[in-house]
Amino acid sequence: MLVFGTQVHIVTFLFIIAEGMMFFIESVIYAIWPDKRRGWYLVLLGLLLLYNVTGGLFPDPKINISISLQEMIAYGTGFLMASYFPFYFYKAFDLKSLRWHALFGVPLFLMLPYLMFFVIMYAINGDLEKDIRYGVIAPFIYSLILLWVMLCAIRKHYRENRDRNYYIEEMAVYCAVTPWAAMTVFSWFQVNQLTEVLCTNTGFIFIALMFFVKSVKRAKMDDRKLAELKRIGRLPSVYFDVNSQRYGLSKREMEVAQLVREGLQNRTIADRLHISLSTVKTHIESLLRKTGATSRWEIAHKLFYES
Repeated sequence: MLVFGTQVHIVTFLFIIAEGMMFFIESVIYAIWPDKRRGWYLVLLGLLLLYNVTGGLFPDPKINISISLQEMIAYGTGFLMASYFPFYFYKAFDLKSLRWHALFGVPLFLMLPYLMFFVIMYAINGDLEKDIRYGVIAPFIYSLILLWVMLCAIRKHYRENRDRNYYIEEMAVYCAVTPWAAMTVFSWFQVNQLTEVLCTNTGFIFIALMFFVKSVKRAKMDDRKLAELKRIGRLPSVYFDVNSQRYGLSKREMEVAQLVREGLQNRTIADRLHISLSTVKTHIESLLRKTGATSRWEIAHKLFYES
């Protein structure tokens, strides 16, 4: 069943609506509580939306774009989505062993075959079926290697940290991306849109819901921890001065950090320092990046209480 006279299946349309709502909610949460992991996940969710829209709409003779270009775009968004997975795990979960794959392996074994067969060769011979047969060989083999390498990286990370909650989150995302290894098989056999969208999207719905619930719990926990830090009182300022120098904070970032420690929200910090809200968000993101923190409470703890 198609919607609005397009090639978009009703199930694809429902996934687009659900994921669009989740993208909006996560964006609002990210704006209020900047979190680098959520930022990388927003990119992932955005790419998934782009893939669903282009994969659902294209190819369609009624659209005023050549069929060949539509095919290139549709397959391109799928390859782009799959190519982002190693980078996402590398950045969001700090799995350093994935660095080579994220920066070099993906361009060589995923994006290069796409450009060679789905763009250049397809533009020359116009035979998409033939180009798919040869173009998915290297990506299929490499996708299996990637799944194994990512699983090993997750297991290694768990052995080093023994953080069960973190491990569950990593494995949940891993299970969500695993069906994407079948994308090359789907391309080879030209499976229908419904089968493809169900395999590639279902896991991400559960992941998005899990992230939302965890975000609410984490926000409440951070508020409690910040309140607890304020009750403890101020430790000698040498901790803050030394830690600020260690993390290379600017004078303005130090001012923002002091107000974060007081439990103030971005709008109040902006008013207190007479700067824009977007500038405060930029400073918070910089503090998260420089300190390696994942929350406002961690920023305060690292700067004021670590000796």
